[in-house]
Amino acid sequence: MDQEILNALILPLLFSLAVGVYGFVRMPEKRGPLLLNLMLLQLVGVYGLHLEHSTTLFGLLSVHCAAVFIMLVRHLQTPEPLPQQHS
Repeated sequence: MDQEILNALILPLLFSLAVGVYGFVRMPEKRGPLLLNLMLLQLVGVYGLHLEHSTTLFGLLSVHCAAVFIMLVRHLQTPEPLPQQHS
């Protein structure tokens, strides 16, 4: 059972991390919803870890958590762009 949960979660977590980094860099106006989706997927991973403890899954979730935390801090430090006024 331990390996089944790892197999079920490894590809979605890696894919979300890759797409999250790509979206964070390429689409700054959509960073808020993107980070929210990454955090929600991380909660799914934590639930899987709660069901079956695995050091490999814990390591993957730790990397995912660190990446999301770094992106969140960078997002919060970036000032909001002012709207352009057309005259």
